Amino acid sequence: MGRADTPALLAICIYILHQEIGAHMFKNYKKDHIKVQSYRIYLIFIVFVLLLFISVFSISCGVSEISFSTTLDAFFNFNPSNKDHLIILSIRLPRVIAAILIGSSLAISGAIMQGITRNSLADSGLMGINSGAGFALALCFVFFPSISYLQTVLICFIGATLGAFMVMGISSLQFGGNSSTHLVLAGAAVSMLLTALSQGLALYFDISKDIMFWAVGGVCAASNEQVLIMLPFILPATMLAMLLSKHISILSLGEEAAKGLGANTNLIHILSSVTVVVLAGISVSVVGNVGFIGLIIPHIAMFFVGADYKWIIPIGALLGSLLMVIADLMARTIKPPAETPIGALIAIIGVPIFLYLSRKQERR
Repeated sequence: MGRADTPALLAICIYILHQEIGAHMFKNYKKDHIKVQSYRIYLIFIVFVLLLFISVFSISCGVSEISFSTTLDAFFNFNPSNKDHLIILSIRLPRVIAAILIGSSLAISGAIMQGITRNSLADSGLMGINSGAGFALALCFVFFPSISYLQTVLICFIGATLGAFMVMGISSLQFGGNSSTHLVLAGAAVSMLLTALSQGLALYFDISKDIMFWAVGGVCAASNEQVLIMLPFILPATMLAMLLSKHISILSLGEEAAKGLGANTNLIHILSSVTVVVLAGISVSVVGNVGFIGLIIPHIAMFFVGADYKWIIPIGALLGSLLMVIADLMARTIKPPAETPIGALIAIIGVPIFLYLSRKQERR
């Protein structure tokens, strides 16, 4: 073999070495990836089982003490003449289901808002949803004081939707389209405006006490009818959130980076905003102004599964449901027969975490 063949031989050796190193690295990456995926699936299973157990336990607790066996018997051998069975299926079960649906909805909407705005302190309140529902409620008490609770919930949902569309409309009027910065600024402005109008109506027409039950939040009035109304909204919106999760992960890298990767950022913004409106709007209308779930749960989920929204959204939904069910259980059992406001209980947990996140973002 001559000296002229040396470069070719060297190139072949380098190629073989590169292939071997690449194959080894890919094998290790694949092994680590499988471990991470298995851990995430296992975590979802654990949280789901815990949620199931806490939910059944919550159904058996309340002013009327009902044994765990009676609770299970009500599900599998329902007796309409048994008072405990009626309490379980007509009062406590709808309440727990409503808490699960609302907790998951608020957590998912908070995760989406933090992803598309790249603001770790964002939640559904940033879209004008809470303030819109509160303003609609104030209008109900002023002009339609005799309407039913179910009609009030529907009007609050319309108010939440209109508040969100005001935010999206104002942010899209700015040069550059519906960007994250415009969305945050428009949300803050619309929320302050609607909150001020609600407070003005409450003071002028002396309806502050009537609005108080919504302001503190709770699922004490949840019924089977409300659950049936929520399901057609929440289930499709949750499925849409799962479909958008990959795109939200890309958008969370930044507008320019997402556009560079070929993402249609305007379409992602619109679909994500509609999802948030549906999930948070129906939840706030039923449970009231419960804060911090959409703020703290995405951060807890991110701590366990990383920054991939394909996993943040499902684990966040389960953790949000778990927090809401536990808060409702505490609300019923701290001082029976009186109920402690759910909003106050969640705020006790949420405020310290909010302060921690604020300081963390300030350091950045």
